[in-house]
Amino acid sequence: MRRLLSISDFRRLLLSRFAAQWGDGMLQAGLAGAVLFNPEREADALAIAAGFTALLLPYSLVGPFAGALLDRWDRRNVLVVANALRGLLILVAAVTVAMGADEPVLFTLALIVVGISRFVGSGLSASLPHVVPVRNLVEANALATTLGAVVAVTGAGCAVGLRALVGADDVGSGITTAAATLGSIAAALVAIRFAKGALGPDEVDEPPQTLVAIARGLFDGARAAVRTPTVLAGFVALLAHRAAFGILLLLTVLLVRFRLDTGMAGLGEVAGMVGLGILLAGMTTARIVAKFYRRRTMGAALVVGGVAVVALGMPMTMITTLAAALVLSYAGQIVKLCVDAAVQRDIGDEVRGRVFALYDTLFNVAQVVSVSLAALVVAPDGASPGLFAAAGICYLIGFAGFVTITRITGH
Repeated sequence: MRRLLSISDFRRLLLSRFAAQWGDGMLQAGLAGAVLFNPEREADALAIAAGFTALLLPYSLVGPFAGALLDRWDRRNVLVVANALRGLLILVAAVTVAMGADEPVLFTLALIVVGISRFVGSGLSASLPHVVPVRNLVEANALATTLGAVVAVTGAGCAVGLRALVGADDVGSGITTAAATLGSIAAALVAIRFAKGALGPDEVDEPPQTLVAIARGLFDGARAAVRTPTVLAGFVALLAHRAAFGILLLLTVLLVRFRLDTGMAGLGEVAGMVGLGILLAGMTTARIVAKFYRRRTMGAALVVGGVAVVALGMPMTMITTLAAALVLSYAGQIVKLCVDAAVQRDIGDEVRGRVFALYDTLFNVAQVVSVSLAALVVAPDGASPGLFAAAGICYLIGFAGFVTITRITGH
């Protein structure tokens, strides 16, 4: 960590990431409080699923555009402009929350804001190999991704605290949402300090016409991923985790909201355990991979996830829910860090942005679909043992697919 933090451009990239992700945490918690835990509104499973869709769908809709353009435009400029525009739109969303706008209006604004955020997230990931040596990508990615996720959870915690001060009604929720603008402003101010071209792309391997490049973005990313066995196997593993996570996300919110009746504070405790699991994964993944190798590490993480879902999810108590949040976030983050490193190490820079765009698209479609399907059959209070079993099966299917691909390809 000391060696990595001695690199000035890496420190600057970290600061921009942290500011943006703190704002993301503030925004998502603010909108969640406005819709799910607002005494002036009522929320059922379908409304909750719609809210998650609004927050997750932009990753899928905007991903192909972001990937193609990040491999075409100066990524430094993308980070500056996207953060500034996002900050402005967050203020618009905050005003509509304070005015008591209906959920469809809020969800539409959330779609737009989070969509712009994809340019920021994908741009930061694609830029990392430009600021650290290739041999240190695993450690650098673990540090950036892990601390960034913890900062996002911290932002959500700040939203919970601010909401307690300013109120849980529409006006209080609007003030809380508006505070997320600070993250976007800070991220833009840090990103503008990079030299032009410092974050790539080094060369453009795309058609001259921008629209053609965008149309080909997903296809190019898919072709590069399929041709790279380590990335393909990792995608299968992470796809299974995100599908299971989508089911568990809905179940957790319903349990906390209706069955356990712990409110926004209970959801904050769950988020805290998720943050702790992510932090522990960041601290240990590089050493675990160095000792047991990537294939064994990812396989074990998937098995642990499947077992934890059934053993800790089924009791449906607050203690076991918190334990499940810790274990599953730890296992899932290990898988994600390994996949991130594989993309950054094994995919060429000229197509890396498009692969990360495919990455976002596939995994968030899986999460949106799993949340939506679960919402159709879930019990009103989240007490659905069958859905916990389904989430466990997702992990086992992911394990089987991952092992099959790695054995066939020898990677």
